[in-house]
Amino acid sequence: MHAMNYRITLPADYDMKIIRHRVATRGHLLDGFPGLGQKAYLVRERGVDGSPVNQYAPFYLWNTAEGMNSFLWGPGFQGVVDDFGRPAVEHWTGLGFVRGPAFAAAPRAAARRSRQVSPGENPAAVIDRALAELAAAGERPGVHSAALLIDPRHWELLHFTLWQDAAPEAPGEERHEVLHLSKPGLGEIRTGRQW
Repeated sequence: MHAMNYRITLPADYDMKIIRHRVATRGHLLDGFPGLGQKAYLVRERGVDGSPVNQYAPFYLWNTAEGMNSFLWGPGFQGVVDDFGRPAVEHWTGLGFVRGPAFAAAPRAAARRSRQVSPGENPAAVIDRALAELAAAGERPGVHSAALLIDPRHWELLHFTLWQDAAPEAPGEERHEVLHLSKPGLGEIRTGRQW
């Protein structure tokens, strides 16, 4: 499993109806994209759920590197570049994935929490603890699914959770609204530890 996210921060007075219309008219285009596990079309609106910004922030879980590359170097990502400029694309490798009690429901919210693995920490021990936390998250009522990811270049550990309804407020988490979920290969994302 590979994950990627780009966050396009928009002006404070940006009409977020433009993004909502974009997703409503184009979101379905990735509903059958080869190699894609799921794409959550995420937004944050300034002043809502503690967000200081307006932001469009799609989050992807890929089953194959080929699918991810096909998207990045093909017309899909070029549409983003044409409309917003070329955003930085954050990328992580998968450590774990769980399906929650609300897996059959359409998620309406997402939470994203990252933390640095400090130079003095044993990465394997940190990951083991985070995997135990992921397993517990998968049992929480309202959880659709959750992924644990890592960027070993920056030693950033990322927790990404989709929720059936509103994401509960938690310290250090960014909360997002899910406008659409493309999920052509969601059933193929292997659950549990990814190695």
